[in-house]
Amino acid sequence: MSRDVRDLLSRKKSALLERWFDIVLETYPSESSGFLKNKKRQFANPVGYTISQGLEDLLDELLQEREMDIEKVSSVLDSIIRIRAVQDVTPSQALAFVFRLKKVLREEGGTAPSEEIEALESRIDAIALISFDLFMKCREKIYDLKANELRNMTFRLLQKAKLVCEIPGE
Repeated sequence: MSRDVRDLLSRKKSALLERWFDIVLETYPSESSGFLKNKKRQFANPVGYTISQGLEDLLDELLQEREMDIEKVSSVLDSIIRIRAVQDVTPSQALAFVFRLKKVLREEGGTAPSEEIEALESRIDAIALISFDLFMKCREKIYDLKANELRNMTFRLLQKAKLVCEIPGE
């Protein structure tokens, strides 16, 4: 990506972030999105703060001249994806915010050559793939926790009903 396009998008960073954050908030019910949008302090609204800060860090990494730092991207995404994974949404709904950044960049980077925008979109696709991997790991962990809890609960019920006995020496 050329320095001109990077500078253009860096100047519009606040607008880009605001629009991208609004896109994320559209996936929440109106009562929740109003709260998340108006409260960006870390302790008063940890979810809104985490998402807002994460989007800013992702955008910074996306606009870097160098190759993206995959470790940093993964770390930043992890905090956002953990929030999205515990919500009752499909993977496509949870991760759509990554792809919608393409539209925001196209609209804000209006004068940028299409090959420059395509280079950014390629980076966004890489972020989306990382997001999907992280989302699936989070969901697997949630299902493992639920299965273990069900197994433990069932075992305790069987013990209470005296349907389980201990064999000496095992």
